[in-house]
Formats: sequence, C-alpha cells, structure tokens
Amino acid sequence: MATDATATPTAQRTTSFLRTAIALQTLTIFLQAVSAGLLLTSSYGETLHSIGARVMYAASMLYVLAAVLAWKPGGGPLRPVWHATGFLTLASLQVALGIAHVPSVHLPLGVLMFGLSLVALVRR
Repeated sequence: MATDATATPTAQRTTSFLRTAIALQTLTIFLQAVSAGLLLTSSYGETLHSIGARVMYAASMLYVLAAVLAWKPGGGPLRPVWHATGFLTLASLQVALGIAHVPSVHLPLGVLMFGLSLVALVRR
C-alpha cells in the first residue's frame, strides 16, 4: 500500500476508520475493567458490566468490518483482518467465560485483550 502522503482518499478513509474502530475497541475493553470494579462494589455494577460486554462485542465486530474494508476495497494488507478476527474470537471466548462465571480465566483474558488492543492501536 502507498504511504500516507501518496495514499488515495479511499485508502486514507478506510485506514482512519480502522484506527477509529481499534480505538473504540480499546476504550470499551478498558471500560469493562472499570465496570468489573463496580461489579464488586455496587448494586448496578452487574448491569453495567453486562451492557458493556455487548458494546465491547459490537466494537470487536466493527473492528472486523473496518479491517475488511481497509483490505478489500481499500487495497490494504490482509494482516489486520486476521488480527480483527482473532480479537472477535477472544471476545467470544471472553463473553462465554463471563456467562459461565469463570473469573480465573475471564479476568486475565480481559487484561490480555486490553494489552493486545492497545498494541494494535499504537501500531496503526
């Protein structure tokens, strides 16, 4: 793909959309950590964490969409599609572990997801 200075407007838009999707995913994962703390300390924490899980999952799906658009019509590399698909897989596992009440895996996986999402954001 061309450098940012010579990239086509379509490629610049899809790259910007991809970066925004990764930023949104990173933010929602961070907010899940905040709501997990509220889950332990307040009566409404469980509701916030449950809603946040749905929002985080939607953000992961948006990341996949943005990666596909940056790759196929945008002419970008395929690697972000694999990364986004991996995140969606981790998000699916995270939701299943949360529903099953397996905090010994759910919590470390959340930390891992936040770290990986932050790395993806910085690299973009």
